[in-house]
Amino acid sequence: MGYQFVHLESFCRKGDDKGRSTSFVLAEARRDPAASVHVANPAPPVVVFGVGVAEVEALHDAAAEAARTTPKKGTPRKLRQDHKTLHTVIASHPYTMEEVRADPAKRAEVEVWEKRTIGWLRSQYGDDLKSVVRHEDESHYHIHAYVVATDDPEMRALRHHPGVVAKRAAMAAGPSDGEDSKSLSKRADREYKAAMRAWQDSYHETVGVPCGLARLGPRRRNLPRGEWQRETAQAKALQAALDRAAAVKEKIETHIVAKKAEVETLVSTATSEAARLRAEADAAMAEAARRLAESKAATEVAKAAHDAAVREQRKAKSMMSRVREEAAKVRAASARLQRLPTLLRTAFDGFRKSRVADRLRAAVAEELDRLRAEVSSADRRADAADSRASAADAARRQAENRARTLDVALTETAAQRDAVRREVQRLRPPEPVPSLGAGFGMKPTPGRC
Repeated sequence: MGYQFVHLESFCRKGDDKGRSTSFVLAEARRDPAASVHVANPAPPVVVFGVGVAEVEALHDAAAEAARTTPKKGTPRKLRQDHKTLHTVIASHPYTMEEVRADPAKRAEVEVWEKRTIGWLRSQYGDDLKSVVRHEDESHYHIHAYVVATDDPEMRALRHHPGVVAKRAAMAAGPSDGEDSKSLSKRADREYKAAMRAWQDSYHETVGVPCGLARLGPRRRNLPRGEWQRETAQAKALQAALDRAAAVKEKIETHIVAKKAEVETLVSTATSEAARLRAEADAAMAEAARRLAESKAATEVAKAAHDAAVREQRKAKSMMSRVREEAAKVRAASARLQRLPTLLRTAFDGFRKSRVADRLRAAVAEELDRLRAEVSSADRRADAADSRASAADAARRQAENRARTLDVALTETAAQRDAVRREVQRLRPPEPVPSLGAGFGMKPTPGRC
């Protein structure tokens, strides 16, 4: 196992002292013949992220043509040809292409390295990262990244260079107390180097450590071969430990997801069951309330019927008493009238020819008819009073029986309502709160719905 290699550089449309311009760099990436004389057998690049090299060049040229710089005093103007507009990053793996092609395990390792490197590049450059390509026609497995700042009106590629950004910030802040321009320049250079080391450290933490790559090579630190081999073995062991940690983390996350889904299922089932029981309880309570209201209404009706029957009974008893009194009077009058014919007969024999006697007979006959009519009417009233008294007594007994039946039904309804409430309280599930416990399981916390 070797050490990491990652390098950045920015280019402008005008060639530098080595003749490298943005068009040349992109032509080399495309493997144009004129720009690929250093490669024995050029092969087209493999796009592993974003767009192809031709699309990057078209996007870059259009943005550079539209970009403008604005001096402190003046009107906007086109970009200078030496204005850096393209930022590039190259990352290489210690494995050679022959090793990768011959060993599937090493192929898997470089694929993981490539995936992690692309993720780190995206975290560094965001949407400005337009393309990542892999070249397989050179000695080592490596990739190129192309960054174009299309959202910057001045298309400043150097804003993605951490060393340049740090040095410019130090120079813009000016000298500190007792610091001259030479000291300021040295301090700015130190800031440049510190920013670049931080950039390399970031790549090492994100890509190098998980892939078992050392931060620096043996020549840079003048390490003996044995010490370098020990450091390489340590890096490999660290990679294995990280792989095991990643596997354990994946198992934990899978376990957590499974337990969470299980808890959510239980909570959903409990919630549905509780809702169903609440609905049944509400329906039972509503039915109990309805039956209670009906029972109260029937009880009131029964009480009213009972009171009416009692009044009718009292009225019938009073009428019976009056009828008995009238019957006694009629019987007394009848007794007097039964003695009257004998007296009248004697008077009639004595005064047969008397007109007074005729009138008396007529009056007596009329009185007898009236008394007979009163006796007959009293008998009918007595019969009617007896009938009403019997009916009132029967209605009273029926009302009392119905009241007793409604009281029993009301008692049973109240007992059923209490039983439903107890059943709902018993079946109401606790509300679990998931928490990580021993063995990474989920332990519900008692609660109330």
